[in-house]
Amino acid sequence: MKRLFAFAIATAFAPAALAFDSGSTGADGPFNPAANVTVQLPPTGIFNYTTVNIPAGVTVKFQRNATNTPVVILASGDVVIAGSIDLSGSPGFDNTLFGNDAQPGAGGPGGFEGGAGGQVSGDRRGSYGLGPGGGGPGTGMVSGLPGRGTAGGGAGFSTAGLDGMGGGGALGGSGGVVSGSAFLQPLTGGSGGGGGGGGLGLRGMGGGGGGGAILIASSGNLDLLSTGSVLANGARGGVLAVSVGDSSGCGGGGSGGAIRLVATAVRGNGLLNAIGGDYGGPSCGTYGGAGGKGRVRIEGNLLTYANGANNPSPVVDLPSALSLPGQPALRIASVAGVAAPATPSGNMDVILPAGTANPVTVAFETTGVPVGSTINLSVIPPFAAPVTAQSAPTTGTTTLATAAATVSIPTGHSVFQASVSYTVVASLGDELSRFARNERVERVTLATTFGGTATARLTTVSGKEYEAPAEALRMAAAGK
Repeated sequence: MKRLFAFAIATAFAPAALAFDSGSTGADGPFNPAANVTVQLPPTGIFNYTTVNIPAGVTVKFQRNATNTPVVILASGDVVIAGSIDLSGSPGFDNTLFGNDAQPGAGGPGGFEGGAGGQVSGDRRGSYGLGPGGGGPGTGMVSGLPGRGTAGGGAGFSTAGLDGMGGGGALGGSGGVVSGSAFLQPLTGGSGGGGGGGGLGLRGMGGGGGGGAILIASSGNLDLLSTGSVLANGARGGVLAVSVGDSSGCGGGGSGGAIRLVATAVRGNGLLNAIGGDYGGPSCGTYGGAGGKGRVRIEGNLLTYANGANNPSPVVDLPSALSLPGQPALRIASVAGVAAPATPSGNMDVILPAGTANPVTVAFETTGVPVGSTINLSVIPPFAAPVTAQSAPTTGTTTLATAAATVSIPTGHSVFQASVSYTVVASLGDELSRFARNERVERVTLATTFGGTATARLTTVSGKEYEAPAEALRMAAAGK
């Protein structure tokens, strides 16, 4: 009668499936506009479509909801964009001397509005642009040319906004600071430009609105065709549309907004733009500062997208637009040459025939884990002390690396535990700090538990440990 060795193998994070799940319920059905349309955002800002198909020549815009949420388009099927989705901000109102001076431009959905222009009396200071990277306000001149006002500063997002023009002993509004995250978590739009300072008898001009924010997630393919575009541009500040002597300051430009595309496959060569609003001028006494660039992020298990040649400005943050990594994965591939199942159950996963000689070789595979990592193995029999071993450093690529360890296994039923721990670079550790109470993360550990449940931990520089959520693991796999 043949004697058997039986092993329950617990594997940490089997490699992610190729298909991405957007989470769409499909409750809103298909979205197939046949003509230009402005869609009212629901209170949540979330659409649950089955498919999305925007034909060439059709432009889709969105009406902001009461809480000004970003636009979230979830699709259970494919998304095809041959037309345009436009979430750009609105420019500050031009001063035509007919009472519409000083009004700021509105942000796109999820974006922020500019600051109002300054008054004609007092210090004549404009208002700050709204949002975390809002541009600073212009002021009235204090010497030199007291009839003029200084200009508002441009808003910042992935890059800082430019300062508004000053003069006559007064500074223009300061450019807005860099804000937000390249991961677009949380998803927010661009900030507004600062309002220009008032002149004698003439109010300053309002700042431009920031570009909006959009997430498009498809469980299937997302195709942005050559005729298609997704725009989240910031708008210029208001300018003086009539000729006046000593005039007021122009408004600063709003920053570009945020575009995030996530799908099983992202393809095409359409236009993605999230550029900042241009400077306000030259008709004003002082020119407003230009808005900073926004952020674009593309994630897909298959990424063949190349930003269109018709793009007048390089796509923002293209170096941070990357293929969607699966969660970091560690699996036991085989024991003594016997392949392990792709999805271990933790019960009799590998059976070795009688006569299998010790020590045996245990093979491992990793994905999303830095090459050169070592894997710790514990073989836990039911009535004896565990037997441990350590692999040689993994070889291959981050996408797929392998390693092996040799270990003497007890007779009978044993549970295999495997774990791998690796250090992350400081910049990634800072990004991961949001999952560790704002403390820099130093190491990521993938491990198994008794019975086969996989776990992952983040270890901070002070030694504190936190459970790692899925988004943290994708960031860790991206290495950025």
